[in-house]
Amino acid sequence: MVLGVLIEIGDVHQVSVAFWELLAEAARQMMLDRSRRWCEWRGWEVRHGTIRATLSLVGAEEGRRRTAFSGDGRLRSMWDIGNRTSDGEQDLNIARLWVEFAEELGPGETADVRLAPLQPGQWRHLKRGDAITMHEARPVAGTATASRSCRLTPEPTPWASAMPV
Repeated sequence: MVLGVLIEIGDVHQVSVAFWELLAEAARQMMLDRSRRWCEWRGWEVRHGTIRATLSLVGAEEGRRRTAFSGDGRLRSMWDIGNRTSDGEQDLNIARLWVEFAEELGPGETADVRLAPLQPGQWRHLKRGDAITMHEARPVAGTATASRSCRLTPEPTPWASAMPV
């Protein structure tokens, strides 16, 4: 209960990375895996920023996904955010995905999400209202509309050490 109150305080007020690390460790010791993941996620956001968006997955009949995925930041999806290769081809960028206020997200469903880009600097051009496309393979898996971006770092981040799984 106290952990939940502290998490809510951190979600409302600007707090440090150390605050989130302390809460993540407390959640780990209490074996609260989802809470631990959330605290690690929020610590990553404090360091690197985030993209918030509303994501609508295509239905099972339109896309390849037949089942829901866990919304706790483990999914690393590819996104068309408008970047192009030197040849002018579509360049997909990778981001972890956290579904807000839901344990999972399934085909045909819509939810608010947070995206933690692998290379935050590649995403800095996004602004509120920009449409981005989620890919897991061909065809498109879903579309999202950016609702907010918060201080994305300009330099690529070594993903393996940036956010524990």
